[in-house]
Amino acid sequence: MSILLKLSSISKTYHLGKNKIAALSKINLEVKSGEFTALQGPSGSGKSTLLNICGLLDDFNEGTYHLGGIDTSTLNKQQLTIRRREEIGFIFQGFNLIAVMTVFENVEYPLLLAGLEAKQRREQTLAILEQVGLTEFVDNLPDQLSGGQRQRVAIARALVKKPPLVIADEPTANLDSETARDVIDLMHTLGRDYGTTFLIATHDERMAARCERSLQLSDGVLL
Repeated sequence: MSILLKLSSISKTYHLGKNKIAALSKINLEVKSGEFTALQGPSGSGKSTLLNICGLLDDFNEGTYHLGGIDTSTLNKQQLTIRRREEIGFIFQGFNLIAVMTVFENVEYPLLLAGLEAKQRREQTLAILEQVGLTEFVDNLPDQLSGGQRQRVAIARALVKKPPLVIADEPTANLDSETARDVIDLMHTLGRDYGTTFLIATHDERMAARCERSLQLSDGVLL
């Protein structure tokens, strides 16, 4: 299996007034294509910062980050935006669905941003909504769904463009045990079908146990 993402000596520092706060220090990480990797650690350990860097949402002060063999530091803002839009999906703890859009419209939205024609958008959107078991809810708004259903919509939205990488931040944190188990199973099924790599920040041991490996962060250091 090829290496999808590679971080070499990545460091990230924030400035708080005159003080410097080290969010990440000398992070070295390789994740293979199709791999499920859990990222664990206490609050403030740097998990969200690392996810944001891997998702091309945040920059870094030192080191290099290669995604799909491309050194991301060589890309300008527009190129970074295009790669993020086309190659990375995101699943959030709070779902982050657009309240005024239907289930169909929420899932279709990444394809609209990517410039796909209406017919192809509709086909891909309906196909993945069928896979996540939400065909009968295509016209519902997010607040008409349960938490588990909303997370299924979020997963469908993240995977509808079949990205090589999905970044997931506490995807089961707000779900009961049975629903969390169903969501984990769904992520595995779709990840296998699409060959997607998952990088998942989680406090949920059920999720971590289903990942191929679990990485520990503490005070910005990868243990």
